[in-house]
Amino acid sequence: MEPSKKDWLLYREKIAGWQEAYMEKLIKEYVDYLNGDEPASTKFWRMEKRIKQDKVSPGVSIELRKKDMVFDLVRLINERVITFDDLEEFSDELREYVEFIQQRLSY
Repeated sequence: MEPSKKDWLLYREKIAGWQEAYMEKLIKEYVDYLNGDEPASTKFWRMEKRIKQDKVSPGVSIELRKKDMVFDLVRLINERVITFDDLEEFSDELREYVEFIQQRLSY
């Protein structure tokens, strides 16, 4: 499915806000963890590993390509960066296709 121009423009408009909210959530998780009782060295190395993993999430870094948009939306939903409700402004066709792909990939 080729996303419509309207859906593509809306996606480009929303992705930065979605990423910002996701990174804010990550920062809160980091702070909670860092305020824990483990030794500093343990926290340091676990945080280094966690940040390395988080950096490749579409909630942090994504290459915007129209042809990948539907699959990127599915990844964003599956990795809990956004919810399906975040797609309410998009076309019915796009939302149905995202839901279809998500269900197919769930099996």
